[in-house]
Amino acid sequence: MPHSSEQNSEDHPSRLNRRDMLLAGTAMAVVSTATVAMGTAPTSAQQPQKPNVVFILADNVGYGDLGCYGGGELRGAPTPRLDQLAREGLRLTQFLVEPACTPSRAALLTGQYSIRNGLSLIAIEGSPNTLPARAFTMGELFKGAGYATAIFGKWHLGGEPQSLPTAHGFDEYYGIPPNISWDAATYVSTTELTHSVAATPAELLARGPQIVEATAGRALQTVKPFTPEVRANIDYELIDKSIDFIRRQKAAAKPFLLYLPFSMGHVPNLPSEQFKGKSRIGNYGDKIMEGDYHVGQILDTLKELGIDDSTLVVFASDNGPYGQTTREFGNDGTPDMGNAGPFRGELGEATEGAIRTVALIRWPGKIQPNTTSYAMFSIMDFMPTFAHIVGGTMPTDRPIDGVDQTDVLLGNSAAGHRENLLSFIGADLVAARWKQWRIYFTDVHPTGDGPQRQPGIFSASARMAGYPKVYNIEMDPHEDLIVGGMFSWVSEPALKQVDEYLETVKKYPNPPAPNVTQFHGGRG
Repeated sequence: MPHSSEQNSEDHPSRLNRRDMLLAGTAMAVVSTATVAMGTAPTSAQQPQKPNVVFILADNVGYGDLGCYGGGELRGAPTPRLDQLAREGLRLTQFLVEPACTPSRAALLTGQYSIRNGLSLIAIEGSPNTLPARAFTMGELFKGAGYATAIFGKWHLGGEPQSLPTAHGFDEYYGIPPNISWDAATYVSTTELTHSVAATPAELLARGPQIVEATAGRALQTVKPFTPEVRANIDYELIDKSIDFIRRQKAAAKPFLLYLPFSMGHVPNLPSEQFKGKSRIGNYGDKIMEGDYHVGQILDTLKELGIDDSTLVVFASDNGPYGQTTREFGNDGTPDMGNAGPFRGELGEATEGAIRTVALIRWPGKIQPNTTSYAMFSIMDFMPTFAHIVGGTMPTDRPIDGVDQTDVLLGNSAAGHRENLLSFIGADLVAARWKQWRIYFTDVHPTGDGPQRQPGIFSASARMAGYPKVYNIEMDPHEDLIVGGMFSWVSEPALKQVDEYLETVKKYPNPPAPNVTQFHGGRG
């Protein structure tokens, strides 16, 4: 893969003789004098040396949804700004996540498999699992490296005081309730519809999900009810908050981490007035186009403020598409959902289409523009990669499952530093990736019949007859042909990574895994 190579004088100290150093010193003095005469501070005071980081996380946008991944105009929903971001940076084609939103976000923010923090299922109402106080997050990593930090959008890692973003290194937080997701906007209306709670509409609204905000050291505050109307326009609010944060940190000459987990792609796809009807495929397409526009607003702000070149921007999705299980949210029964491209499955499964999705990374002057990497890259890998880039310190008292992929970003390695990945659903290790092979230890299949046929988060798992199922995702991207009989040798390297993981659990036991269907052993 093409890459730029920068030559640093520190690599060749012998090339600087005394005369060179004197000339260099004179030149620096002239520049310094001129700078003072113009009434401006030196460049180092104007611009932090460490890159700013903007991490935009979409929600359930599939591999086949964006133009730069074969979707866009072909899908009836053009994505020009994200396509531009791809041209200006690096496009990952083996970006792998966890099977659902809470697990993927836990993996992103901790650099660990979600099960290590008891978050290997989607957090739902009544679920006891929440981010532990001892978890070390990306917010704490950047905060320790001297960054201002903010999250605007969806946390989904628990609402307990010890689980909040502001308890884990983030200075500012504004968004939806920290323990639930975007569909919470429908809670009040569906409660009214079914008369399930004896309360007036005003009482239901007051009790229902609320937009919240907090700053470090202060308690969570409610702002307003999270209604369908608020849902339709929430990303405008999050972008305004983000732009304000960027402007304030620019004025303070402080490096920043902006984590923007906005709503693009997640049901209910209620488009704003500006984008309603813009696409040719209904609400989902409208919301994809709206999200593309909002990404453009962030990029334009960085350019306007002159910090475009000193900011590393990531756009990624937390999961593959939220598909058949939520068709009822759509347009008159049409398939108002994302597209997994050539891969099989959807959110909630451990299939390739559920865990392989989009990721674009731009860092001018460091990442070669218009490049593509086929390196296997997990969502967990961002944490140690950022630690390398910003000089942050990762904890050593726990297993870190992410790997430093700086070489992939800078074009120094085509293969990267990862060749395997495990997938968990609840307490179960259900699948593994090793190179181009997918290995299933559980048979994940839809439940029900007819219109009630449920894949995704409502799919069922069945025990196998002692042997895993093996697919080659390069020969067979849709995972239609089991090839374990022809390639039985694949089991050895696949099971080796399982053994290595199990050894770490002996030393660092996992907390109880989430479980909201079996209670004979107590709640997890």
